[in-house]
Amino acid sequence: MANAIAAAEFYKLPAAVIDCGTAVTLEVIDEKYRFVGGAIAPGRKLLRQALASGTAQLPEIPLGIDIPEKIGRNTVDAIRFGVDAGIIGVVREWLSVLLKIYPALTVILTGGDGKYFAPSFPEAFLSDEFFTLHGIRLAGGY
Repeated sequence: MANAIAAAEFYKLPAAVIDCGTAVTLEVIDEKYRFVGGAIAPGRKLLRQALASGTAQLPEIPLGIDIPEKIGRNTVDAIRFGVDAGIIGVVREWLSVLLKIYPALTVILTGGDGKYFAPSFPEAFLSDEFFTLHGIRLAGGY
């Protein structure tokens, strides 16, 4: 909710906040300042951890900063393509659904992995690292 409050304060509505961290979350606020819903998916690091802990042969690989441009030809590159390109696809799908409902949607990226997502969503605003904290401050009346 803190992201929704910050979005309503600092951006044109309707807006979608995509918080890119351990989980990738979506909060949608309509033009009447109402929270209308959201979505939650595992983030890149959590997806990698799930593959490593839930399988016998797949390693946990570190996060990269580049979006893979082609399918993997080895295990590490296949995980990078599957996870990194896959999570971009999840967010694209969320936005394609939302843009049918809200054609003038403002998209805001935040969270520790926001810079990774930003090149794939040039129409989005990349917020500062204190975006969620601004929302908490505003919710407290400060």
